Amino acid sequence: MSVRDNFNPKRRLCSPRPDAKTRAELRGAVAYTGSPYHKRDPGDFGLTPPAAPRPDKTLCDRVAVFEKAQAQKLLEKGVERGLVSEQMRNDFPQNIWSVTPQGAPLEAQLENRELGTYHGYPLLPHDPLHKKVLEWWEEQ
Repeated sequence: MSVRDNFNPKRRLCSPRPDAKTRAELRGAVAYTGSPYHKRDPGDFGLTPPAAPRPDKTLCDRVAVFEKAQAQKLLEKGVERGLVSEQMRNDFPQNIWSVTPQGAPLEAQLENRELGTYHGYPLLPHDPLHKKVLEWWEEQ
């Protein structure tokens, strides 16, 4: 795998975090769909591996996210804790961050701004948001 060394500088955690009512509404509206580019083992995601895999994509398999229900829970947990981006698309944040029970920070990216569907991937250790997501996660 080639190592990614550039990251979108527009990604920012929303500060202050959304209020409890907003988080509850958003939690019920978001859905995890996944992306074949971030899965070596498609598990129960119903994904078809891409014809031309991209070696720079981080894999969810690396942080033991193998089930769609597990990914959905991680997405919802990120919303519950208010780890959403300040950048919005319609009524959905462009990004939602979460952390696995083993302590791996994840980033979900909005795929469909009408439906509120996301795909996600682990943050690389040298990503500027890696440490920030872990810090915000612990604060909540």
